[in-house]
Amino acid sequence: MPFDIAFIWAGIIAFAVLAYVILDGFDLGVGILFPFFPERHDRDVMMNTVAPVWDGNETWLVLGGGGLMAVFPLAYATILPALYVPIIAMLLGLIFRGVAFEYRWRTTRAQFLWNWAFAGGSMIAAFSQGMALGALVQGISVVNRAYAGHWWDWFSPFTVLTGLAVLVGYALLGATWLVMRTGGDLREKAHSIATKAAIGTVVGMAAVSIWTPFLAPSYLQRWFSWPTAAFSVIVPVLVAGCIALLIYGIRSNRDSLPFVAALGLFVLGFAGIGISFYPFIVPPSVTIWDAAAPYDSMVFLLVGAVILVPTILIYTGYAYWVFRGKMNPDEGYH
Repeated sequence: MPFDIAFIWAGIIAFAVLAYVILDGFDLGVGILFPFFPERHDRDVMMNTVAPVWDGNETWLVLGGGGLMAVFPLAYATILPALYVPIIAMLLGLIFRGVAFEYRWRTTRAQFLWNWAFAGGSMIAAFSQGMALGALVQGISVVNRAYAGHWWDWFSPFTVLTGLAVLVGYALLGATWLVMRTGGDLREKAHSIATKAAIGTVVGMAAVSIWTPFLAPSYLQRWFSWPTAAFSVIVPVLVAGCIALLIYGIRSNRDSLPFVAALGLFVLGFAGIGISFYPFIVPPSVTIWDAAAPYDSMVFLLVGAVILVPTILIYTGYAYWVFRGKMNPDEGYH
């Protein structure tokens, strides 16, 4: 084999998942914060800040899920049966909030229903993603290349904790996004929420990080054996730096810095999960190479990915560039 194509594909899918988390995370966060902004005008502005980009953000979810099915079919076939409930709940939540984007603007009498669809769908999607992540971290039972666990294995105190941590973390992304993109009273209220959400996010990350090594001794071993031990020092230092920037940005009333620092926390948290998992794609027993499709299939798909991923990056970057700056309440994207 001329090069490790399974490893390359694992990197592509990991990148797609990370892109989805940090991009769709803030627009899910905007929906999570809907109940804290009862005024219709504020809700209109909040929704308009994400209206031009929310559906493009979800492209990365399709790429990650489709890539997993095509390139790592064994992982797809074992992860889905283990996580059917949270994944279906997530998809239903995304459907409700997606429909709310269209119908909320077309009714006055029933607008409250679509407000709750948008907020509730965002909360359910975020919490379900956190629970699915927690279930993956705590391990999936695989015997003879098939899922061997029980129907409720995805539900545990740890997965509830990870669900809440992701929910609060997305709320932080949403609040800092609103600080960056809005002004006036809406921005000030989002600024206040960002402070509380930052505390909750840091506490949630710390709790998950402390609990994780007790789930499996292999996690502790990977973090403190060479070469991953180097990251055991680097990642916490970078996390502390992001927390310091986040606090500084909030206290100094900066617009963009808190959002960038919050994104940094998510990237570093994702890196920590990657260090804990590697080389497994389905902990604790299925490696990247165990789950990989035939070599020729991966090469064929890689040709498409080399074209598709840069294209998505270009049009995503262009969309964010066109709709940059503060949202003007007297104008709209919808």
